[in-house]
Amino acid sequence: MATIKDVARVAGVSVASVSRVLNNGPKVSKDTIDKVSRVMQELNYTPNANARALVTQKSTTLGVVIPDLVDPFFASLAHGVEQVARQKNMQLLLSTGLVSAETEMQAINLLIERQCDVMVVHSKKLSDQALIELANKVTGLVLIDRFIEEIAPRCVWLDNLEGGKIAARHLLALDHKNLACISSKHQIDDPLLRLQGFQSELTAAGVELDAELVEYGEPTLQGGELATQKLLSSGKRFSALFVYNDAMAIGAISTLEDNGFKVPSDISVIGFDDVLLSRYSRPKLSTLNYPVEEMAIQAATIAIELTQQREKELPKVNCKYIPRLVKRESTNFNSK
Repeated sequence: MATIKDVARVAGVSVASVSRVLNNGPKVSKDTIDKVSRVMQELNYTPNANARALVTQKSTTLGVVIPDLVDPFFASLAHGVEQVARQKNMQLLLSTGLVSAETEMQAINLLIERQCDVMVVHSKKLSDQALIELANKVTGLVLIDRFIEEIAPRCVWLDNLEGGKIAARHLLALDHKNLACISSKHQIDDPLLRLQGFQSELTAAGVELDAELVEYGEPTLQGGELATQKLLSSGKRFSALFVYNDAMAIGAISTLEDNGFKVPSDISVIGFDDVLLSRYSRPKLSTLNYPVEEMAIQAATIAIELTQQREKELPKVNCKYIPRLVKRESTNFNSK
């Protein structure tokens, strides 16, 4: 494996000159940059990120912890962080937490072991205190989709409670009174808050949500399918369905259609997240837009800034996002 000394020798320049080229240093001629770049390519030389960090005192890696790699929602989150990494010429390190406190901690520790002090973390199972302690330990740690008052400047989060309220107001405005809900079976804040917001808005409007018309499942296409089968088997009628996320909502629509119900003429369905698939489902899915990629870009930017200046010097940016209603074809006025 080629070293920086090998590059300097073949290029006929000093090691210091190669280092300046690698770190975009000042006073480096175009001729030297071209020569060193050509030799690095010929020798297949790859700079050691950790060594560069020790020399420059700047982190060269940007870490991200997400629950899994399959869900398109988390792929969008990772893509947002990746955009910032590329813009800043940083390497992206990705680790998965699998919605488990133990695995989330292992994922974060893996990044720390790789000398990564800039990271965007999606954690739903670690306690507030554990995350506060990690924030005190890791200079550039920022939480996404999580709010902790004690480390508020390090949190970029969505108001899920308001999201549930917005969904309820939309269905009520379409004159739906017999409502059903499918939520995630995972005991984390997002589904609990979305359902709480949905119920509170119905109560304020004098509409009762029947407990037998609330089902739970895995937040996947199949999870939505199975939960919808349970709702239908209850024999209770409903004209509209609020679903935890878009994947479950699309699974629900498929099951409703398979059982002879037309969406939205028989039953309206609204999802949450506004992932790409929601625009191509049939019918196209009405949903709540969760700007996760935009939030990930902001979280990654804040994480980098934290390593460059003291936290109290950061601009006071409002990092709370509100979901936006996206009306498409799966919800309609209740004509029955």
